Amino acid sequence: MKPPSKPSDPRRSATPTRSYAPPTPKVSRQKAAKVLSPAERAAFLASRPDLKPKT
Repeated sequence: MKPPSKPSDPRRSATPTRSYAPPTPKVSRQKAAKVLSPAERAAFLASRPDLKPKT
């Protein structure tokens, strides 16, 4: 069995790594999804015959 590898620069391993990064502008621009009620979903699917499930 191989011994665990050691970092090449021990000074770099002493600095903690960031587990959380602030959100990027692209992530910040994303909108929350709208959840349709059952009535809204039925009306939407009725208006879109191309989205009917295949049988």
